[in-house]
Amino acid sequence: MIYPYSNATQTRWDRGEFKVQLNVPDNTRPMGFCDGSDSDLAELASLAESEGADGMRIEKKILKTGRELWTLHGGG
Repeated sequence: MIYPYSNATQTRWDRGEFKVQLNVPDNTRPMGFCDGSDSDLAELASLAESEGADGMRIEKKILKTGRELWTLHGGG
């Protein structure tokens, strides 16, 4: 499940309750958070498709803590 950014979800990320932070290029605030499951990937692909993106690429960075930063790049 994708959890949209809010003060509450940011606090949960800070506490280590989410495995993945979802980012978009050129935005300092995260888009949201998730656990990185296959269903999360499917939800992200569906979201990108509904917004008219032809494809989506995810750039993943693994942190020392084992958590991940995913930057989402939409297709043209």
